[in-house]
Amino acid sequence: MIDISERAQQHFLRLLSQQGSEDLSIRLRVTSPGTAAANCELEFCEPADLAGGEWTIECAGFLFHIDGESASWLDNATIDYEPNATGGQLNIRAPRIKGDVPGVEAGLIERVRYVLESEINPRLASHGGRVTLLEIDASGSVLLQFGGGCHGCGMVDVTLKQGVEKTLRERVPEITAVRDATDHASGEKPYYNKAEGKSAIA
Repeated sequence: MIDISERAQQHFLRLLSQQGSEDLSIRLRVTSPGTAAANCELEFCEPADLAGGEWTIECAGFLFHIDGESASWLDNATIDYEPNATGGQLNIRAPRIKGDVPGVEAGLIERVRYVLESEINPRLASHGGRVTLLEIDASGSVLLQFGGGCHGCGMVDVTLKQGVEKTLRERVPEITAVRDATDHASGEKPYYNKAEGKSAIA
């Protein structure tokens, strides 16, 4: 499943030895798997921290745990450590963590969600916002829910029309319309309080 080089194992063993606890091990998990924001996170863990669903690899002098829900995203992953003048660089290569781009044979919902997670939400995140797919009706009309900094934002109409809808219709031609179901009057922390400034995405 995952290949941990000898240099990486020695690096982990050095880090563990510096912590002063014999029960420590290393755990790896994937955050936001299947999206453009996917990332690998490493942490020290004690036996009490383990949930029980981890995959465990016996390394040279320590145990390396892979979070159970992350395991499928780490197929063919590699971990290596490259020494350099300033110490070294740990490299994790996990080709599957961002998921596969849905092909034309994939369902409409799957393709819309992929565009939202891989292209649109990373851009909205710069303004603390996000958008979620609620439904797609039989005519191809997409209903969305805005959250975070986009909830109640004075520029959300511009973001919807010039950013979100434009991107979705370019990537998924079957879409006929994009509508916003958000009650923007209830937004608590909008990025723009009035209709001024610029869109988070356009």
